[in-house]
Amino acid sequence: MKVRYSLAAAFAVLLVIPAAWAQAGSTADAPSKIAVINLTEAVAGTAEGKQASKQIQAQFAPQQNELQGLEKQIQDISQRLQTGANTLSDEEKARLQRQGAELQRRGQREEQDLQQDMQDASQDAIGHIEQRMYPLFTKYAQQNGYGVVIDTSAQNTPVVYSAAQIDITKDIVKLYDDAYPVKAAIPPAAHPGTTKPSQKK
Repeated sequence: MKVRYSLAAAFAVLLVIPAAWAQAGSTADAPSKIAVINLTEAVAGTAEGKQASKQIQAQFAPQQNELQGLEKQIQDISQRLQTGANTLSDEEKARLQRQGAELQRRGQREEQDLQQDMQDASQDAIGHIEQRMYPLFTKYAQQNGYGVVIDTSAQNTPVVYSAAQIDITKDIVKLYDDAYPVKAAIPPAAHPGTTKPSQKK
């Protein structure tokens, strides 16, 4: 998802597929292959993840626009103070400085609230996808003889090299999209009986 509020790594550093799942009565039959997956990329790469990212951006667009408006007001005040350094009265300078400081404090509060709200919305979307994805890649690991799956996107992952052949990220994204196809977003319909205002004057 392209939200500045980036997608957090979802699972533990090491995701061990219990040997008992594929055990056939002896340790010799236990799966021994290792795979890696970048869960952050997997979640964001699904069709559902991409759709959720767009929805979150659209949901919070008004707040982002408001913050941009505040930033423009602050810049205008700063410009007035600079250009009027020798012409504005001390009283007017003090008034503009107070106004600018108040707008800045307001902007900081609203930006923090916006970031938190967007982060919460992103985490909700990630959690929903993760709950669906986990059974898919554990089943995939069992069917393909992987005894260990390592999440390379997790913090402090002890992986310094992995061959492309053991990266199952794209495979899991495809499995997820096949299992949970998304419906195209439908634009809101106009209310019955309403018409667009005439452009003619």
